Amino acid sequence: MDITYQPYIDPDFEVLIERIHPPRVCIDNDTYQHCTLVKIDSANKHGMLLEIVQVLTDFDLVISKSYISSDGGWLMEVFHLTDQEGNKITDESLIQYIQEEICAIRRAKRENRSIFAEETSPTLMSIENTAIEMTGMDRPGLMSEMSAVLAKFGCLVSAATVWTHKGRAACIIYLEDASNGEPITDQCRVAQVRAQLENVVEAHHYDNERRSVRLTGPAMGQTHTERRLHQLMAADGDYEMCSSCCCGNDSDDDDDVYGHVDHYKKQQKECYGTHVKIEKCRDTGYSIITVRCRDRPKLLFDTICTLTDMQYVVFHAAISSKESIAVQEYYIRHKNGRPLDSEDEKQLVTQCLIAATERRNSHGLRLDICTENRTGLLSDITRVLRENGLSITRAEIRTHGERAVGTFYVKDTSGQNADPEKLETVRREIGSAAVAVNKSLSSPFASNDIQNK
Repeated sequence: MDITYQPYIDPDFEVLIERIHPPRVCIDNDTYQHCTLVKIDSANKHGMLLEIVQVLTDFDLVISKSYISSDGGWLMEVFHLTDQEGNKITDESLIQYIQEEICAIRRAKRENRSIFAEETSPTLMSIENTAIEMTGMDRPGLMSEMSAVLAKFGCLVSAATVWTHKGRAACIIYLEDASNGEPITDQCRVAQVRAQLENVVEAHHYDNERRSVRLTGPAMGQTHTERRLHQLMAADGDYEMCSSCCCGNDSDDDDDVYGHVDHYKKQQKECYGTHVKIEKCRDTGYSIITVRCRDRPKLLFDTICTLTDMQYVVFHAAISSKESIAVQEYYIRHKNGRPLDSEDEKQLVTQCLIAATERRNSHGLRLDICTENRTGLLSDITRVLRENGLSITRAEIRTHGERAVGTFYVKDTSGQNADPEKLETVRREIGSAAVAVNKSLSSPFASNDIQNK
């Protein structure tokens, strides 16, 4: 009998780093009067910075200032946080969740998520959901036609998020079987749904235009919806039409402005778009990227998400926002250690960062929905919008038990601001649980990151 010897690997070896250098999270409500200070020290890994920012922004926490350093395999971060109303974070359950989640990031799997996270997080869906991912050309009535197909096949929408940008649309819809509330596992039925959705999406496309409909089952695992939407829209090429806006003077005199984010007010000319500046630091070999744009919730997540997915590593960063203007300065290299070398690469990074800051902007009037969940609810809402000549620019809807809550941003079919009277007509048709917010959010100044709670 042959005897084969194999090396023994201690199962605890994988968590050796955590045992030697566990993350240290300090949440301080005493140092500053108007914000909560979060300090994090931890051994570093690629993508960890994004996951930490993701934890902080998943519950609509606002990061007004941040300092980041990750040289030498060690990550140190400082965040200044408030809630959406500008108050300190005082909810003890939320504070405990933040500490637990950040300390758990280094582990490959976070199987035992807290009840607080499962009930409250709007962007992390359960592994039990069937998901639809769609990208393609945007057009009025697209969501109405897609949701009508889902209702026809008895699919209950448990959550959906829709983004539009530069004439392109991307959405992720999570489904359950309306008959039993379980994932849809019948492959024949799945194939029928996909075929019908593909017909809808392709109806107004030319042969050379990009479009995609993908159904994924429970095996896809936990998915962060907003990161996935960034990936879908980038793969669809929405960044190709983006360009850096003219923002002040890019002469050497501006180096003081971009090197010290607190001095941004020296830029006298207001910038309504996004300005990206890329330089090379000769002494350290870093590429320095400065992003200047209107501030809004989750801006830091969006830019770091883009850099991470493009395989860049943020070694140092300084983020500041004052009077609705945000300035983000990143010292980066590619994951393989090189800086941004070519002009083509710089242009691509610039376009992708601009797209990342724009995708979440909400243009148009807002309609808030809170009603009893049922099969065909999304189909009915989108049908009423379409019949009144309104087109969705961004939408989020999510169920909580028997209730469904959602937010829809709409314009008219020509892309102009919608008539508030039409939105009031929609509200009356949908029912008293709908609230029309007759404030146009077409300006990037608007605080437009609405989450379903």
